[in-house]
Amino acid sequence: VQLQASGGGLVQAGASLRLACAASGPRFNAYAITWFRHTPTNEREFVATYGYYADSVKGRFTISRDIAKNTVYLQMDRLKPDDTAVYFCAAGDHFINKPPDYGMDFWGKGTLVTVSS
Repeated sequence: VQLQASGGGLVQAGASLRLACAASGPRFNAYAITWFRHTPTNEREFVATYGYYADSVKGRFTISRDIAKNTVYLQMDRLKPDDTAVYFCAAGDHFINKPPDYGMDFWGKGTLVTVSS
């Protein structure tokens, strides 16, 4: 499975962005897809998977999936400067709530989101 995130950009605090994770390869729709981010301090943070969100984004971010397009989206609303990071997606058979890999086997390239104050 190959993954590629897109949709990042430079926005002001309070704005919205929708990221897309496009995938190619067999069985994509059978995998659990998870969003992560690399912060400016180079820490990898869990962001969201289906039905479970990091506390820092809960209520502001929403994950969804378009099976026909082999794409998973991350709708990000009310963005804050602390959301500035490189966002990327990963796929695995099951999401496991345990760092560092959270059960993910395939990792994609990221897209930069910069939120100005």
